[in-house]
Amino acid sequence: PHYTRLLGYHVPSKAAPIQLLPLQPQLCHFTTFHRLQKPAHRPVRPAAVPPPFPEKWIVNSWGTKKTLQLPKYQNQVNDIEEFPPLVTPGEARSLHDRLGDAAFGKAFLLQCGGDCATEGLKEFNGDRIRDTFSILLQMATLLMFGGQVPIIKVARMASQFENTSYKRDNFNGDESRIPDPHKMIKTYGRSAATLNLLRALATGGFASMKRVTQWNLDFAEMGDRYQDLTNQVDEALGFMEAAGVPKEHPVMARAEFWTSHDCSLLPYEQSLTRFDSATGLYYDCSAHMLWCGEGTTRQIDGAHVEFLRGISNPLGIKVSDKMEPSELVKLIEVLNPANLPGRITIISRMSSERLRVKLPELIRAVNRSKQIVTWVCDPMHGRRNIKASNKLKTRPFDRVLAEAGAFFDVHDQEGSHPGGIHLEMIGSQHVTEEWIGGSCTVTLDDFSSGYRAHCDPRRLNASQSLELAFIVGERLKHRRF
Repeated sequence: PHYTRLLGYHVPSKAAPIQLLPLQPQLCHFTTFHRLQKPAHRPVRPAAVPPPFPEKWIVNSWGTKKTLQLPKYQNQVNDIEEFPPLVTPGEARSLHDRLGDAAFGKAFLLQCGGDCATEGLKEFNGDRIRDTFSILLQMATLLMFGGQVPIIKVARMASQFENTSYKRDNFNGDESRIPDPHKMIKTYGRSAATLNLLRALATGGFASMKRVTQWNLDFAEMGDRYQDLTNQVDEALGFMEAAGVPKEHPVMARAEFWTSHDCSLLPYEQSLTRFDSATGLYYDCSAHMLWCGEGTTRQIDGAHVEFLRGISNPLGIKVSDKMEPSELVKLIEVLNPANLPGRITIISRMSSERLRVKLPELIRAVNRSKQIVTWVCDPMHGRRNIKASNKLKTRPFDRVLAEAGAFFDVHDQEGSHPGGIHLEMIGSQHVTEEWIGGSCTVTLDDFSSGYRAHCDPRRLNASQSLELAFIVGERLKHRRF
């Protein structure tokens, strides 16, 4: 057998003639043997591999650029650089490939969760992780059944537990406002524990499709149409089993998922960035997918974009109605000069009225530039109302549904592909942070017992999340026909 790595020598590829090339000495302290297997019976599409990282980029070159709202630490913590990565480059490449399918309408992204600043380190516990992951699986089942396409499950979990504008759990103590770099070590531990539980749930039977009836028990209180869908899914599974695909088959018994978060705390991101000797690329191994947010992390000449352009993870760009089409095109060119499908996901957050006006302009500009992106809707940022008596912020749930519907309408109009939906949600039926309405009606009177957020709350509860997934699944089904 031939090996891709043999005592410090490297075979470039299976197709190339056998030619041993000496590796750089500093890369030879780990020697891994990979046997070249014969191709599988079914052809497998290789994961997207970006070109080598940009010239004049190093992992800390962001330090030469301007930054907004980053903490100024009085001392540094370098321990995280020696810690194991939270995710692997191979997993990030696999997500890159799946998102490329979503760009062409061959898959659909479900990106949801909520463990950033609004949840906080103090509310970290196993039950909440399990319940949130359960709702994600339920939503994915609804979308997959309606759209008949693979659902890319990306969790907003196992992340930084922080937000640059919030500056609390991962920056400072509750009483002291002095930035503490040791908080990053605590964050790493929480993220590793979350990923450990998620991986166990995804592969240990919890995510098996034979549990679909148990998952869908929550639908009963939303109406007969949810129970009807449960019956249809059960019948489909029965047909597949009769056709020779048992419910215990690995495809049916396990769930594939990835993680994501806002790339905001650059010292933490840099500490978890690793060089992948298999591809010659750098990956931020704190999560599979990173995104730059509206305002503080999206400046083309800023530190965050400088960091993101050099890592090879799939990247997201959040855009509002303030984004100019020419600015978006230029930003995509900086972050994806090779125009690789799956590299860039555009996450629109506007409100339904503004989206119908602004999103077509952005789509047309990107199409004219011939750039390949995945379009995703984040309907969680509509205008809010403030209750005068206690100053609690609220939003009608109907606005979420309206923006998601407008997103599909615009893509139908433009002939482009709606590639996914991005949500903030929590796997609890009793949390009522901001959204009023839904089939299981949440009213202002419910807020006294269910309002748990620390800042700028936007998370849907379990019933609202499932209702939205059902409606989006119907839109996917409509597009399919």
